[in-house]
Amino acid sequence: MKIGFIGLGNMGMPMAKNLSKAGHEVVGFDLVERQSKLFLISDQILDTVLDKDVVITMLPDGSSVLSVYSKILENLKPDTILIDCSTIDVLSAQKCASLAFESKLKALDAPVSGGISGAENGTLTFMVGGDSVAFDCVLPLFDIMGQKAILCGKNGAGQSMKICNNMILGISMIGVCEAFSLADKLGIDHSKMFEVVSAASGSCWSMNTYCPVPNVGPKTPADNDYKPGFSTDLMLKDLSLAKDAAENTESFTPLGRSAFKLYKEYFENGGKGQDFSAIIKFINMKSS
Repeated sequence: MKIGFIGLGNMGMPMAKNLSKAGHEVVGFDLVERQSKLFLISDQILDTVLDKDVVITMLPDGSSVLSVYSKILENLKPDTILIDCSTIDVLSAQKCASLAFESKLKALDAPVSGGISGAENGTLTFMVGGDSVAFDCVLPLFDIMGQKAILCGKNGAGQSMKICNNMILGISMIGVCEAFSLADKLGIDHSKMFEVVSAASGSCWSMNTYCPVPNVGPKTPADNDYKPGFSTDLMLKDLSLAKDAAENTESFTPLGRSAFKLYKEYFENGGKGQDFSAIIKFINMKSS
C-alpha cells in the first residue's frame, strides 16, 4: 500500500519504519525535522498524502488531528482510508470521522496500547472504532505494527476503549506502588513480594509486566532510572480524558478521579518526563 504517515514522534516513527520494512511505500511528515533511511520524509503535508491508499496520524491531541484533517481531506483520492492512532477525546474522534464522511472517505480511530517498546517491536494493541469494511482493508497494516487489533464499535469506540483501559492502568499502577511502599514498611523483600503477588490474586500487568521497582521481574523502566516507556505526562493526559468522559456521561469513577489527582500532583512535583511507574518515588516520599 501507499501510506502517508503524519506525526513521527516517539511512537509514530517506529510504526512508520515497521510499515516500510514490511514493503509498503511510506511517506512521512512532521512539524519537527526528522530523518529516516527507510522511507521518504516530506516537508510538505500535502505531498505526504497525495495519491495514498491510507493516511495514518499519530498526533498529541484532538485539535491537532482536526487541524490536519481540515488541511488534507480535499486532497485525498476517494478511496483513501484515514487511521488516527492518536489518543484524543471521543468528541474530537467523532468530529474527525464526520469530516471524513463529508468528503466521502472512511475513517478509523485506532489508539494504541504498548508504549514506545511496543511501537518499536511491532507489538502494539489497537483499539479501533469505525466501519468494519475499512477495518478489514487495513488489518494487514495493524498486524505489522501490532500484535492485536480489535474493532470495538462505531467511530469513537476506539478512543472510548483507550480511555477505559488507561484509567484501569493508572489505578492499578498506583495500587501496586502503594503495596510496595507498605511492604517496605513491613520489611517484605521486593523479590518475594513480586514472586507471591504475580502468582496470587493481586496479579496484574502493572506488577507482572511493568513492575515499578528495579531488579524485580522482567526489565522495566524502573531498571533504567525510570526513563519513560510511557511517561507520566501521557498518563496524566489519559486520566484527564477519562475524568472528562466520566463527567460528560455522569459516571461514578472515584478511583479514576483520585488517580488523576495523584498523577497531577506528582507531575507538578518532579514527575514530568519520568515514566508513569516512577510515581512509586512520590508515594514513598509521602510515606516517609
